[in-house]
Amino acid sequence: MKTTLLKGIGLLSMLLFAFNHTHAKTPKHRSKLLLPHLLHDSPAVAATANKNSNATDIQLQSSVQHFVDEYLDENGEMLEKIKQNNSARFKTIQTILLSKGIPAELMYLAVIESKLKNNASSGAGAAGIWQLMPVTARTLGLKVNGKTDERRYTHQSTVAAAKYLNQLYNQFDDWLLVVAAYNCGTGNVYKAIKKSGSHEFWKLQHYLPGETSTHVKRFIATHFYYEAKGSIVTLTKSERNKYLSTLNKIAEQEPANKQKEVPSPGNNRFNWVLILHEQDELVLVARR
Repeated sequence: MKTTLLKGIGLLSMLLFAFNHTHAKTPKHRSKLLLPHLLHDSPAVAATANKNSNATDIQLQSSVQHFVDEYLDENGEMLEKIKQNNSARFKTIQTILLSKGIPAELMYLAVIESKLKNNASSGAGAAGIWQLMPVTARTLGLKVNGKTDERRYTHQSTVAAAKYLNQLYNQFDDWLLVVAAYNCGTGNVYKAIKKSGSHEFWKLQHYLPGETSTHVKRFIATHFYYEAKGSIVTLTKSERNKYLSTLNKIAEQEPANKQKEVPSPGNNRFNWVLILHEQDELVLVARR
């Protein structure tokens, strides 16, 4: 089922990308970058191009509000410069992630990893915008030798990172834990789960390396800076399930005739809902 769903989401995400790029009006917001949200591997998906409605907006968790406020006060100017200087790179990364079935918002992980600098290097040997280690990069199919280091190429490294993110998601089924594992390794995340007795990031974070817990919060803060709200990738698994349940209820309340509407070139704002039926059939509907 997961393979079928990923393929369906990959195709539909590209349709969303093309249609929204052609027809949707981008609201005037200082930090808006992305197309509608793509929710990875879920029974119901809401991707909204109507930024005037907050009915399904994902708000910031109260437990991280203070951290986000301080982080953005200190780094807001830097994040704005990254946006201004990397428009083409953002689009490239976004397109690749969507084509691989990864939520576009995972691009913000590259922002906190490297500030989107291909020449970024760490003392431990990680390199490129995704800060991949040599062994990991080679495992993911990248060339890393004396002459060539594909970790420093935006396209190649993003394809590899998408593959890695998919692997991590298949293990944890939780995007916050994926971000944590990307930083400190799967072993440390499993240890934190065992010690805490929980799969919830907000409960197990105290058993992770301090840098990893902070890394996840930086990711959330960066997401909220660029999006002005959260998405599926800023939620834990249980929070995601509650959110998707809400979306299902909203979709069920829609009159049947409205659910059958087909987007036309004259439509500028839509709430997109992707529904997975019991027969694994993916249906994309537009709601005004």
